[in-house]
Amino acid sequence: MCGRYAIKTIPEVMQAAFGYEDRPNFPPRYNIAPTQPVPVVTIDQGKRRFVLMRWGFIPGWVKDPKDFPLVFNIRTEGAREKPSFRAAFLRRRALMPADAFYEWKTEGKAKTPFMARKPDGGIFAFPALWETWTSPDGSEIDTVALITGPSAQPLSAIHHRAPVVLDPANWNEWLDPSTPPERAEALLSPPLQVAMELVQVSPALNRVSNDGPEVQAPAAPGLEPIPASAVPVRRSVRRTPGGAGGQGSLFD
Repeated sequence: MCGRYAIKTIPEVMQAAFGYEDRPNFPPRYNIAPTQPVPVVTIDQGKRRFVLMRWGFIPGWVKDPKDFPLVFNIRTEGAREKPSFRAAFLRRRALMPADAFYEWKTEGKAKTPFMARKPDGGIFAFPALWETWTSPDGSEIDTVALITGPSAQPLSAIHHRAPVVLDPANWNEWLDPSTPPERAEALLSPPLQVAMELVQVSPALNRVSNDGPEVQAPAAPGLEPIPASAVPVRRSVRRTPGGAGGQGSLFD
């Protein structure tokens, strides 16, 4: 699962990486949590757009969000077919930019925070689904959740699930609403398409109110990352007739 992440890349670099025309001034965030506004890349009339959305997906048919669980992760195993996500998977696929995400390793009652990042510290993207929820008074909220899958090394040493991280070569197809849903589902495999490393970080991360560089400080001086060499080499997903099989499930 993924309940915290970071995006501190400067706006100009993020704009160049994702190719949208908008010029937002989104401040560095080191400890983003569900229900907070997050940067999302969508596509509108063939052009990529930068949009702020609430991290926490609300299907359009929900009458009162208080009666619906907080959905900030959506499992690959069911995203295409579950009623809550079916329409969004067909027409409202998105990317959530990030440059790190966090997971806690549980050993007995102890929870140790780790940061996952690219070895060069660069930007990457989670595939996501979004939906506009309309309240009874007519006000609208754009909502989003990222997609998770089975974790791979080195992330599997921390948790059995992790966010899907898309190869940039797959961004266009994922965003394109004309991409058939079975093909879009195939783009989610393998879940980890970019090499990542793990760093044990400061317990300061545990508090959502801590949102500065201190949360990414190594837990101890000289602590080395768990290297990305432990990650299997990603394989690009090629377009094939009919796409790949797959099924869906909910969030973790």
